[in-house]
This record gives sequence, C-alpha cells and structure tokens, in this order.
Amino acid sequence: MLHRRLVAWGVAGAVAVGGGLLGGCSSSSSSSSTPSSNATVSVQGGASDLQSNYESVISTVMPSVVQINTTSELGSGIVLDSKGDIVTNNHVVAGSTSFKVTLSTSSQSYAATLVAGFPQGDLAVIKLTDPPSGLRPAQFADSSKLTVGQIVLAMGNPIGLSSSATNGIISATGRTVTEPQSDNTPAATLTDMIQTSAAINPGNSGGALVDLTGAVVGIPTLTAVDPELGGAFPGIGFAIASNTAKDIADQIVEHGKVVDSGLASLGITGRTVVNTNAQPVGVGVVSTTAGGPAADAGIVAGDVIVSLDNTAVTSLAQMQELLATLSPGDKVPVGLIKADGSKPTVNVTLGTLSTS
Repeated sequence: MLHRRLVAWGVAGAVAVGGGLLGGCSSSSSSSSTPSSNATVSVQGGASDLQSNYESVISTVMPSVVQINTTSELGSGIVLDSKGDIVTNNHVVAGSTSFKVTLSTSSQSYAATLVAGFPQGDLAVIKLTDPPSGLRPAQFADSSKLTVGQIVLAMGNPIGLSSSATNGIISATGRTVTEPQSDNTPAATLTDMIQTSAAINPGNSGGALVDLTGAVVGIPTLTAVDPELGGAFPGIGFAIASNTAKDIADQIVEHGKVVDSGLASLGITGRTVVNTNAQPVGVGVVSTTAGGPAADAGIVAGDVIVSLDNTAVTSLAQMQELLATLSPGDKVPVGLIKADGSKPTVNVTLGTLSTS
C-alpha cells in the first residue's frame, strides 16, 4: 500500500501530497450570481428528495458566504455575526490589512479590515467597516459528530465564479496536513482536518463546507493536485473542522487575538540550520519567550534543537509536525547542541501556542 505524507504549499492555499500541490485561493474574478435567500432548510427522506435538499441548503447558506478580494488574491469567507465579523483562511488575507467583501446577495462591495490572523492554524477574522443590515450569520455544527460517508456541500467562489457550490461526502476525519512557509505565511501543521470529496478549487478557501441541515462543518482550505501528472487528484480536499474554526474565530472576535489555541508550544522563534552540504541538521533557536517553556528549561538563543520527545529533528517544519502530535502540559525531552559543543538533553513542559 502506498502511504503519502500530506504537505501544504504556497500562500494561495496549496498543499503537496507526495510532491503534489494543493490549491486554495485565487486572484481570478468573475460575475456574481445571487441565489434566493428565503428558503428554509428541511432535510427530506429518500433519494428522490435529495435535489430539493441541495437546493434548500444552498439558498439558505449561500447568503452567509462572502467573496474576499485583496489587491492580488481572491478567496471566500463566512459571516460570523450581524456586526460584520467574517472568518476565513489566514492565507486568503495574509499580507493585507484591508479588503473588499462582496455578499452573495448583492453586487455591492464593502470595505473590511483585519481583526487578527492565526497563521499557525490558517485562520483569520476580518470585519466589515460599515456592515449592512440583514447580514445572515452562519450556523456551525459540532464537527466531532461527523461520520465518514456523510453528504456535504462546499460553497465559495472557485476561480472567481461567485456563489458556487459543489457536493461530495466526508471521506475521512482527523487528517494532519502540513503547509510549508511562504512569503506571507509561516509553516503550519493543521490537525483534525476533514477530508472531503467535494470539489475545492482556488477561490474556495475560507468558504463553507456544510451538511444537509445547512450547518457549517468545516472551512475548505486545501485541495490536492499532482504536478507530475499535470492535474488534480480528484476528490481529495481538506477543510478545517468547524469546532476548531469557531473556537479560534470567537477568541479573535472577543480578545483581538488567540489566547488558547489548544496547540503545544516550546515558546521559541526558530529557523532550520543546514550543514556545509546544505542539508538540514536541526532547529536554531533565534529567541525564546521570556518565562516560556524553553526559557524555563534553560534553552537560550544560539542553541540548536536536534530532537524532541525522543525523535530526531532536522528542520523547523519537522519540529512543528511533532509538536502538533503533543499537547500543552506534556513534559518532553529536548536534545540540544550548545554553542560550546556540548549536547545536553533538557525536559520541557510544553506551553500553549497563542498570538501576541
């Protein structure tokens, strides 16, 4: 059996699968369509009623899905509340602080500004400067109750085709996907991701993956393409689970930042160190957070981390992948190379990753 480690690529929400790339947002644009906003979701029984279920869900949820434009990118977002807060992927808005937002129910665009981004989880919240009346906040489901085979719809603005929807199923839950560093975003390892067969294309990033009750179960973020074959891996897309997205977004709305991500942290700023052959050999500590886990354990700037939790570490991305498997409060051994050449191992009690 072929096993492939999932790795993400690029500010446009790209992810690599065994060397492939996964695409998310786009700078393309197109004319807007306006679905009806007066339907009420009603899940019917029987295959003959599936079409009416789809139509009802789309007309109900689409008014909660917006198009987000920066100077160079295009993506999607979900209305959180009537005050104009919108959750999206961080890679959609990275590098910008002001945006134009278009509702699916109108061709008029509205100015918005960045509240805060959480690049480690590829999530962000922006806020409409002068929100119109009648905003329709989305309803969020409990993603812990998702089942493989469950029917879902992905809604957003793929390749600039406004207010589009695709259908599929939940293919798997609990996936881990790693995004490498790009010009605007640091490397990030995303855990508890939903895999779906619903088509996710550039521009869908930040939109809504919804169930047949019309509740958001995830935020479409990445989809796999294979550069060797010159096309996409059909039906392999990934969405951030709604429980994660709603928790992070609510923290940003309330505090202006993420105060409790639930993700483990060493409390360092680091970079990959390479040897004379340009091969990665560890993570150089650039700085430590005062009073943080690493500092309390005696780790200082200039140290090189070469192992974490008894696993060899050769790069920053690898260390972040390992941290994603651990929890705040875990006590783990960290192997070091000090400036004097000594190689101690220290025990670190992991903290919680947050934003400043």
